[in-house]
This record gives sequence, C-alpha cells and structure tokens, in this order.
Amino acid sequence: MTPLTTGIPSHPGGSVKLTPAALTLDDGASFAGLALGGAVRAEGEAIFITAMSGYQEVLTDPSYHGQIVVFTTAHVGNYGTNREVDQAPEPQVAGVVFHELWLPEAVHWLSEADLPEWLRSGKVGALTGVDTRALTLHIREKGARNGVIAPLSDGAEAARARARAVPSMNGLDLAVRVFTKAPYKLPCGLAPTEEKPVYRAAVLDFGVKRSILEQLNSCGLDLTVWPGDTPPEKIMGESPQGVFLANGPGDPSACSYAVNTARHFLGRLPLFGICLGHQIMGLAAGGKTYKLPFGHHGLNHPVRDEDTGKVLITSQNHGFCVDPDSLPSGVRANMWNLNDGTVEGLSWDAAPAFCVQFHPEASPGPHDSRGLFARFRQMIKEHDAQA
Repeated sequence: MTPLTTGIPSHPGGSVKLTPAALTLDDGASFAGLALGGAVRAEGEAIFITAMSGYQEVLTDPSYHGQIVVFTTAHVGNYGTNREVDQAPEPQVAGVVFHELWLPEAVHWLSEADLPEWLRSGKVGALTGVDTRALTLHIREKGARNGVIAPLSDGAEAARARARAVPSMNGLDLAVRVFTKAPYKLPCGLAPTEEKPVYRAAVLDFGVKRSILEQLNSCGLDLTVWPGDTPPEKIMGESPQGVFLANGPGDPSACSYAVNTARHFLGRLPLFGICLGHQIMGLAAGGKTYKLPFGHHGLNHPVRDEDTGKVLITSQNHGFCVDPDSLPSGVRANMWNLNDGTVEGLSWDAAPAFCVQFHPEASPGPHDSRGLFARFRQMIKEHDAQA
C-alpha cells in the first residue's frame, strides 16, 4: 500500500526543542509531526482517547502501560501538571501524540510543572503537530496498530521494520510489569463505629490506580494491596473479608495466575472487579475474552444497568472484552455498552460477586457509578454477618 503521510506543520516552539519525527504504524501508515525534546523514540500499540480533560491522569494510568496514546482533543496541556492527580508514581504510557501541545507556561494556579517539562522528566516520547483526526480515522478503520515514534532521520523503512517488530497485545502479560512487588497496607483512616464498622479487603494489584484505592478507603475498607501473582493461600493468611481485583494493562488471558486466584475466591468471599479485574473474573467463571478492534478509551460511554434500568455515563479504558455467549449459567451479563452492545458488567446468582468493565472511580471522568464501591462494602457486611 502507499504509506499515508501527513505534512509537518509549523509550531511555535519557543525555547522547547522540537525535532521532525513521525508515528509510523505496522501497516506502513506514517503521521508526521515534531518530537518533544530531541531524538525521542517510543514503541507500543497506538490507540486513541476521546477525553477532553484529565490528560495527566490518563498518562499515569497503569492500564495504558506500553501504549502510544493519541488525544483526539485538539489542544492539550494549558493547565499544566500537579502531582496530586497522578494515578501512579510515574508516567505509564510508552508515548503520546497531540494535535497541539501547549508549549508556553501553564496558566493554572495549581500547576507545578508545564506538561512539556513533565513529559521530558518522565522520558515519555511525545509528538505534537500531528493530524490526529486523520490518525484517529485510520485507527477506527484499521483497528489499533502497533507503531513507533521516531525522528525522520531514522528513515521510513527502519521505522516500519521496528513497528512490525513490536509484540502483539494478544497474549501479552503487561500486568506483571506494573503491579507492586511487595504487599503494603492502606488503612481507611475512619474510626470504626457500631453502626459503621471498618472491614478488611485484599486488593489484587494488576496496575491499580491511586483513585481506586482512595475510593475503597473512603467507603470504610482497610486495604492490603498484594502483587497480582500472590497465591490465594498467602492472602488468606491476612483474613480478608472481601477481595478486590484491580484494573491493569494487557491481555487478561495471559494472566493465568490471577484467573486461578479469582477462581479460588469465587463463592468463598465477596469479590469486586474493575476493568482487567472484570475480565479476569469472567475467565475465572469459565468465560472467554476477545480483543476489540480499537477498544474503548474515553469519558462518555453510556452503559445500561439492566438491574436498575438506569443509564450510566462512564469512563473507560480497555482493549479486551468478555464474550457473553461463553458465560455459564449462573453468571449474568447485567450491564451493556449502548454504543456497541458489548458487555460492561457481570453478576453472580449464587455468589457474592460482581464486576464492571468501566472505571467507576473515573479520574478523569463522570462520577455516576461511584456507588459501586459502597455496594462492595455492603456485600462484605452482609457476608460477614452470615459467617
């Protein structure tokens, strides 16, 4: 095929060093722009996100680990960065592509560093001045593609060869790269009362976001966060009253260790899963997962809850999905994406367990579904009363 190449636009860089570069995909398409900070290189699966705010939360979300994130909103970076909104201690994306990156000084009073400075310090391969509309349409039509960000001086053939050599997301365990290497505790900080006791929950970390842990804490749960590959017997040594399966990157079918752990706890303790945790619970029940063409990445996905009849506007970030036709009896797909009809939630008839594909903590995004954390706590309370 004839490579699709966009022209390099002019860009007022000021004192910021910008180098002619391009995002080259494994199908040969190339999208030119200007790399931030010199001869920056990055490689990974290129996906697009429709969020119009919350760029720092996106760039530090471990669920995006190893991906090149393309922002569809035209203008990014004017309010700078603030460490209080980081979802992980450091940036997680392999690279990022903008139509226009704000290069002057940030204009928000809480900003601690300009976005270009933050990207450079985090060693994130950043490309600006790109025709992101053409790039997004290409991904929509061809599906998420592996790609590389590289200076034009590297040569087009070398870039295409590198893009084709990037490992496929299918079968790739990325969670093991981002979950904690040692367990740690996060007390909720609330004084227990007779009316509202504090319960103990184990968090299986596959790349958990800080805001998820904050939501679990705030609803009255003391947390022990475990590496995602921790054997269930070790977790039971801490006597948890509930188990939470976190978000994370990569192919859920590659996380057999997590599937086995979830299967061990199903029916024994209350379980709640989000994103990758949702997919792992679906696999643990005997279902299957598959890769979506270009995934769901944005802050305005409508989801219908069949149990309540309500439609929730949700924040989403995932490339894989549970196959509803593969689920055994007793496991219900009770939430559906109204854009494409894919599964967004599961509920168990005979076990205290549920999971959702979207992110109820948002960060960034709407708060329509934050009540799911309180639902998990209530499930623990009821199970504990019956024990």
